[in-house]
Amino acid sequence: MLNRLVIKNIALIESADIKFGAHLNILSGETGSGKSVILDSLNFVLGSKADKNMIRYGAEEASVRGEFCVAPDCAAAKALEELDIECDGEIIITRKYNTEGKGSIKINGNVVTAGMLKTVSRHLVDVYGQSEHFALLSESNQLAVIDGLCGAEGAALKSELAALVAGKRECKGKLKKIGGDSAERARRLDLLSYQINEIDAAALLPGEEDELLAKRRIIDNTERIASAIGGALSAIGGDGACSDELSAARRLMRGISDFGEDYSSVADRLEAASAELRDIADTLSDLSENLEFDEEEARRVEDRLDLIRSLKRKYGPSADDVTEFRRKAGEEYDLLSDSEGIAVKLAEEIKKYDEQIYSDCLKLTALRTRHAEKFARDVVSGLKSLNIGGARFEVEFEPYDRQTADLDSANGADKVRFMFSANKGEPLRPLNKVISGGELSRFMLSMKACMKDINGISTYVFDEIDAGISGVTARSVAEKFTEIAKTTQIIAVSHLPQICAAGDDNFLISKSESGGTTTTGVRALNGDEKIDEIIRLTGGGNTQAARKHAQELIAQYSK
Repeated sequence: MLNRLVIKNIALIESADIKFGAHLNILSGETGSGKSVILDSLNFVLGSKADKNMIRYGAEEASVRGEFCVAPDCAAAKALEELDIECDGEIIITRKYNTEGKGSIKINGNVVTAGMLKTVSRHLVDVYGQSEHFALLSESNQLAVIDGLCGAEGAALKSELAALVAGKRECKGKLKKIGGDSAERARRLDLLSYQINEIDAAALLPGEEDELLAKRRIIDNTERIASAIGGALSAIGGDGACSDELSAARRLMRGISDFGEDYSSVADRLEAASAELRDIADTLSDLSENLEFDEEEARRVEDRLDLIRSLKRKYGPSADDVTEFRRKAGEEYDLLSDSEGIAVKLAEEIKKYDEQIYSDCLKLTALRTRHAEKFARDVVSGLKSLNIGGARFEVEFEPYDRQTADLDSANGADKVRFMFSANKGEPLRPLNKVISGGELSRFMLSMKACMKDINGISTYVFDEIDAGISGVTARSVAEKFTEIAKTTQIIAVSHLPQICAAGDDNFLISKSESGGTTTTGVRALNGDEKIDEIIRLTGGGNTQAARKHAQELIAQYSK
């Protein structure tokens, strides 16, 4: 459940610290007072898209912190465990966003992404408002409701279906590769054969291109290299060159080496330098002897590089890419060479997949039908308690067989439609064709009541779900709220006195002006203040009769 919501600099709220109760929490206030800002703040901390427009005017940053109390083995705690975040029964989510469009999200002090946040928050709170009403009217979303009722068994079947559909898709992809008629395959084989033979004939070696480029560089610079080697040899070994001077220095120092270790050391170093210089001269001589321009070799190198360039233009930007092209071409050639046999084999595999998929579709339909029938009965029962006594509701499954079933969907072959009638004697029609706004609010409430023990969610948020109702119906909705709130925390925005009276914890949202600035505030109501708010919602004056009526309303839900 949500224990606490701390809001800073969101819209007109400069600062708010709301401590929610474990049961029915009611938020009320004048129209335009900022009730929706509270829910926007909650949605923000749960992972909804951030927007710079939500930041309070004049502030640099907005932030919301939500503190949740959870069971150690709940789905949210398990989601945190998968993220390697510790949870000792408390989940604290902090989210910030600034005017530069930058934000941060932390769960129990650990930095997370928006995607990671949603994997956790979807197990904590369900928020229902007008947009969810409209979503329920979409038949594509109605199947998702039924799947939610099917639990782990349904999820396992859909997972198995997904694997089968993926396997079938892979087979179809292979079959597509060898598609076309025999003449087209023959043309493709001829092209592949030519490409394979051309690459094989080149017999490319690993690193060959780099070696050829280095060799060509030497060939192109033979004259310069020869000049440099000759000059170096002359500088080392010519008359009066450095070798003669080094020999003279060596002899002089050797003559005084007996006079001290320092002189001997220098003599030894000159001896070593002289030996190194002679070795360098020998190396240069060998290089000079081996350096010659071979026109035939130069032509061979250039022809080889031209061949490699030609292959790269056709098959890839590098020699490695050419080799990889050859590998793939060989695989395709082998596949096409035996295309007829492979096509038959793949067709048989696809047929087997279709049989398995169809079998799982039937199992999934049976499971969905069983849960849908119970769901429909429970919803009707709930609607009767919400003052729609003549309500009828069914989940209609569109029939299919082996020929008409969609065997390419991991969601199964079912198409469902919620069929509804609010009055006796009226036929069932699609929900989106016949239900009114007030009826839809009650339908949503009844539906959520049926699902509260299934989805594991500990907090329900209702945004003016009581819109379009009043009187006896309002009382029925309030009673349904109190029933659900016995085991599940409810946070509801309401404008009805009956629902306000039923609240275990009531909060007033109001606007105030000070120094030319408007702010929205939130405060918990005590007993007398709750009575005052009920009187305001009834529209009556603050008379003794009005106070007595408010007290009687509260007493109805305190039993």
